[in-house]
Amino acid sequence: MDFDVRIIPRAGKSEIGGLRDDAVVVRVSAPPVEGAANEALTELLAEALGVARRAVRIVSGEKSRRKRVAIAGVTAERVRAILSR
Repeated sequence: MDFDVRIIPRAGKSEIGGLRDDAVVVRVSAPPVEGAANEALTELLAEALGVARRAVRIVSGEKSRRKRVAIAGVTAERVRAILSR
């Protein structure tokens, strides 16, 4: 299952913030340097979806705020249900 993510680094709190322009908005407190924001993104998504961190992979947009993320081991319905809360 893969989907688009719009990441907002240096947020006050790491959280999943709903949908904007067909992308899941994710705020992370980590800065966008040396992959820290990407690492925080994968950790937050893995925790929210109940999968191992290695199951979350950034497919494209590693140096962009708009990313394509793939999650292994979960269905599209489960991802939508959890991320829409």
